Amino acid sequence: MTKTIRIGTRDSELALWQAKTVEKSLNDLGYKTEIIAVKSQGDIILDKPLYELGITGIFTKTLDIAMINGQIDIAVHSMKDVPTALPQGIVQAAVLERANVLDILVHKGNVDFLEKEATIATGSLRRQAQWLNKYPNHTVVDLRGNVNTRMQKLNDNKWNGAVFAAAGLERLGLTPSLTKGEGAKSFKIKNHSFGGVGEALDWMIPAPAQGAMVVLAMENDNFTIDAVSQLNDIETEICTYIERQFLRTLEGGCTAPIGALAKYDQVNDTITFEGNLLSLDGKQKLEIKKKVPIEDWKKLGYHSAQEILNNGGKELMAEIKNALKN
Repeated sequence: MTKTIRIGTRDSELALWQAKTVEKSLNDLGYKTEIIAVKSQGDIILDKPLYELGITGIFTKTLDIAMINGQIDIAVHSMKDVPTALPQGIVQAAVLERANVLDILVHKGNVDFLEKEATIATGSLRRQAQWLNKYPNHTVVDLRGNVNTRMQKLNDNKWNGAVFAAAGLERLGLTPSLTKGEGAKSFKIKNHSFGGVGEALDWMIPAPAQGAMVVLAMENDNFTIDAVSQLNDIETEICTYIERQFLRTLEGGCTAPIGALAKYDQVNDTITFEGNLLSLDGKQKLEIKKKVPIEDWKKLGYHSAQEILNNGGKELMAEIKNALKN
């Protein structure tokens, strides 16, 4: 174990937390490590919505290049940020045990605004569409930046609330732990710039692979892959595979408001899957729910996506692609 595994990461507080978590796990196994932090385009350009930047790979491309160039050995990412098609020569080495999958509404103290006209902030097309589907009288504005930056913007603006991933807030110690969606529905949130309330959005289907961390490596680096593969959680790997297969089959390389969540039931040895595709304004929603025996998991995402596509999804995806071009 003489080789030092160089861990590439974005330099945000959350990304560094993820990298340090992987580092500690590798150190506990006896491996030497070094963290190398870089800025991605998605962190640098904060004045445009993500879909205008070509969201696929915007947070991962810089680390992909660093790994291909031999500057780092592995890259640690929030799995929902990783394109479903990896660059040639790069492979998925491990998926860590999943954290909370839910989205959270962060607001300033009461939710009276939910039944009135209101303004909600998010940089996610998926969150925007699902929010407008449930609250069509609301306005959704774009919100970019790391967690603390977004909290500050929420504090500084007259918005009623903003939507965050629960896992990210929990990892930064901003919420009590709500393991896998269980726990209090409302809770206090406080960082250096913002003190408010969080509401768990158990009705909102998360992004494919939300709450999961993935480690990528070069496919010819056997030493590193052998080391990192020991961190893999098989249940999370299977569920995120299903969700990302659903995403890949629907998208075809285009970003769109897509939610997906697979859950393994150990008692009955089954997989439950929920997925949806919405129009950008939330007025159209195509959804699917399935439960299958565990042995049928490998094509569950694909078959679910095909049902969506055959029931209006092809036309809706064409509309979304056209709208995002203009």
